[in-house]
Amino acid sequence: MEIREIQEKENWQTGDQFLQSWEWGDFQKKMGRKIWRLAVQEKNKTLVQALIIKNSLPLGFGYLYCPRGPFFQDVSGQVTLDFFFKQIKVLADQEKAIFFRFEPLKEISLSLKIKKTSDVQPSQTAFLDLQKKEADLLSAMHSKTRYNIRLAQRKGVEIEESQSLDCFWRLLQETAKREEFQIHDFEYYRELLNLSQSKLYLARYLDKILAAHLVIFFNQRAFYVHGGSSREFSQVMAPHLLHWEAIRIANNNKCEYYDFWGIDSQKWPGLTKFKMNFGCRQVTYPGTFDLPFSSFWYNLYRVGKIFKK
Repeated sequence: MEIREIQEKENWQTGDQFLQSWEWGDFQKKMGRKIWRLAVQEKNKTLVQALIIKNSLPLGFGYLYCPRGPFFQDVSGQVTLDFFFKQIKVLADQEKAIFFRFEPLKEISLSLKIKKTSDVQPSQTAFLDLQKKEADLLSAMHSKTRYNIRLAQRKGVEIEESQSLDCFWRLLQETAKREEFQIHDFEYYRELLNLSQSKLYLARYLDKILAAHLVIFFNQRAFYVHGGSSREFSQVMAPHLLHWEAIRIANNNKCEYYDFWGIDSQKWPGLTKFKMNFGCRQVTYPGTFDLPFSSFWYNLYRVGKIFKK
């Protein structure tokens, strides 16, 4: 058993999580972060694969982050798991990383002392199965959602693909202020839109942009990852039609599902209901976990996060 840093794209296994894709690693490098594409292999078979990203902290420290991963070929292989995390500790020592943050797709059993922490990527999401005809997708929706889609169509809301990041940025800022959530800086979204898998869709009404959705298409999946909307002309239901058109595009491109990317009935009851009413099923991941390498510095980091909030 050995751990290797994968240097060639063709040797990187393509799963169904774009946050573990080769392209996402390139994107993170453009954002100025160090990355590693690691694979634990035995007899030319990949047992574990992980895109690792280093996030910087004060005083020259940092932490290692594996979004929506690692990918474990065999979650019951305790020897393999222990070997992988031991190698992560070696990397952490080299990089002055005080902990390793990861988001397994399945429950795993570890002998190490890990700590569950706040979600980075949402641990609950809404999947819409696209392996149906359009008529069947519509019939599976809540009746009010179907009505709102048709209302937007009757009112003359138009959907267009665009590269107008300014419109998206304005609506995203407006929505973030209204719903009280944090967003990245403008440069982040500019580079994100430059990804070949990213598409920006806008909803236009009376020559005004009322909603914008950034959707990532990856390996027969469509991920709605960022969006914003205006309260102006809310009665024309532009976001409903915008989602429906993105779903139709994904369906026509033979995507297997449309991921609405983040629900929580306690924190966001209205948003969760809105997404689930499209006929989705809920998918729950184990969550986000930290493996501390220094109790002192990790606890100091946690205290600092509390004061920052």
